[in-house]
Amino acid sequence: MGKLEILARRHNLISKISAAFFYALAVAVALNFFWEPGKIYASGITGFAQILQSVSSRYLPFTLTTSVMYFVLNIPLFILGWFKIGHKFTFFTLIAVLLGSIMMKVIAPIKMSYDPIICALFGGVVNGVGTGIALKSGISTGGLDVLGIILRKKTGKSFGQINIFFNLIIVICAGFVFGWSRALYTALNIFVNGRVIDAVYTQHQKMQVIIVTEHPKHIIEGIQRTMHRGITILHDAEGAYSHTEKTVLLTVIDRYDMYDIYNIVLNNDPYAFMSVSEVNKVYGRFKERKPV
Repeated sequence: MGKLEILARRHNLISKISAAFFYALAVAVALNFFWEPGKIYASGITGFAQILQSVSSRYLPFTLTTSVMYFVLNIPLFILGWFKIGHKFTFFTLIAVLLGSIMMKVIAPIKMSYDPIICALFGGVVNGVGTGIALKSGISTGGLDVLGIILRKKTGKSFGQINIFFNLIIVICAGFVFGWSRALYTALNIFVNGRVIDAVYTQHQKMQVIIVTEHPKHIIEGIQRTMHRGITILHDAEGAYSHTEKTVLLTVIDRYDMYDIYNIVLNNDPYAFMSVSEVNKVYGRFKERKPV
């Protein structure tokens, strides 16, 4: 193994652990600074853990704390992720969830009283940023993230849309426990959280790229070597201004790949024309990047 490969792996490891730590900090701040003071449920497994804490504190002689239940509820999903997504992915997910559980316990809740709308907005934004960065780094924050990634591959729906769908039950529980006005704030929090995740975690967004070039060979080689994308080649195109023979390349990429494909085209043909547009749905054979 070369030194560059060792450095790349080390950098990747540090990046993933840093993202896991950032997520843990974000979810703990969102929970203890905004959701708990505002009597608002979070999305996903964190929300279900809050529900168990609320129910146990009211009807049981002991309290199932959110921090502990957050980890316990994720255990079956670790198993699902191990077999359905990948071992490394699940390992880093375990680290993120464990750190999140610890941070929830370590960071003390504040006693200040905020407007519940502020709690919903800021809680959703803080947690959404943390979750999005974790997913962007190739790890999951556990819970519905794992189910969301699996179902996104099956359905093509965005991660935030899947997240919102599964969290309807949490809104209903918030209505019964805290009142229906709090259910509204919980729904607002979940919506904001899902939108922020979609804004940060953009891998699910597909882009159609059309490249008009006089030097297609090296561009094709660069795209296939770097991104392993299929390319449709249209020969015998003609520029209306110069009347020179050109080749049109058509491909669909993840938004993640935009920087790479731009540099590939720029380095191999600075005078190429490139058009990029967002794609709503892709049918047929399209290779998703696997979490690592």
